Amino acid sequence: MAGLCFVRGAFSGLGFKTGKRSSLSVTLLLGAATQTRIRVKQYSQGAEKNGRGQFVCYPLPHRTLLKIEGQDTSPFLQGIITNDMKLLEEPECAAMYSHMLNVQGRTLYDILLYSLKGGGEHGVFLECDSMVESSVLKHLKVYKIRRKVNISLCPELSVWAVLSQQGSPNQDTFKPELSDPGKALVWEADPRTAQMGWRLVMQSQVDPLEIISSCQKGDTEDYHRHRYSIGLPEGVNDLPPGVALPLESNLVFMQGISFSKGCYIGQELTARTHHTGVIRKRLMPVRFSSPVQQFGEGATLQTQSGKPAGKHRSGVGELGLSLIRTAHAKEVLTLKSSDDTTVTLQASVPDWWPTDVKIN
Repeated sequence: MAGLCFVRGAFSGLGFKTGKRSSLSVTLLLGAATQTRIRVKQYSQGAEKNGRGQFVCYPLPHRTLLKIEGQDTSPFLQGIITNDMKLLEEPECAAMYSHMLNVQGRTLYDILLYSLKGGGEHGVFLECDSMVESSVLKHLKVYKIRRKVNISLCPELSVWAVLSQQGSPNQDTFKPELSDPGKALVWEADPRTAQMGWRLVMQSQVDPLEIISSCQKGDTEDYHRHRYSIGLPEGVNDLPPGVALPLESNLVFMQGISFSKGCYIGQELTARTHHTGVIRKRLMPVRFSSPVQQFGEGATLQTQSGKPAGKHRSGVGELGLSLIRTAHAKEVLTLKSSDDTTVTLQASVPDWWPTDVKIN
């Protein structure tokens, strides 16, 4: 329910169909379906016999939290984020995805917002990339002005991602139970897509295995491999501040934007692009012909005939995310690494995207 409640605001006026794809539609481009899906790392049968192993808890040291509380929290954030803060006022919605834009309409920061539990005044936890924690704090204070809000860092808290080893997108059915819910400050379905499982926020000294009996700890790199395999961006490496455009970054597909909420910073270009309906590039998952260690920042993709086809953003091993011209998305593309090695790559269409997305 938590993820579904964002559809109304994010898809208002879009006409997108969010139903399941047909078996033909979910096939990845260029016949690479079986290659690009990465299962959550499997653990030993012995662990499963001990009652663990059904879920994997991934520590996310690259994500950090800020607390924003006070009577003006909602109107304050409403003017500087792409999504609608009113969604968090609905009882069944406690988590929301959004971007903060600059005045030119380019993404500065991707964030997740969680309603604070209890308390008389409204407040939220704001999750962001730890590399830009100080920049996010400065950005918030610039627009705080006379708002009655308090903004503070939360170094004592840690963020975890919890994924099902079965890779099921049905969060409501498979959500693990907590033996001690009071230790979880946040325990919500990831609002971006069901394939990203759940977000857990606790005091840093608390071990998630203490409250999720059927869970094993995973490696953070496997979490990133999962993200890249399904084409979901997160943080400054995937969404470089002041460079990435929100609609090219599939913000609509991740329930991260409202087109009916009113004005916010960067709205003009974003709304105009949305209403023209023309998006010539998209951030897409790619698989390389061989693992590549280093690329220059914004390395250029080319077609086999040498035409520019986009730019590579980031990745792990043979998986990554690239901003690709949709006109060339079905072609085999090439990329030259920093050591002058040329590799080929293939893009794919994630099956959590709407069914009617046009890829030439």
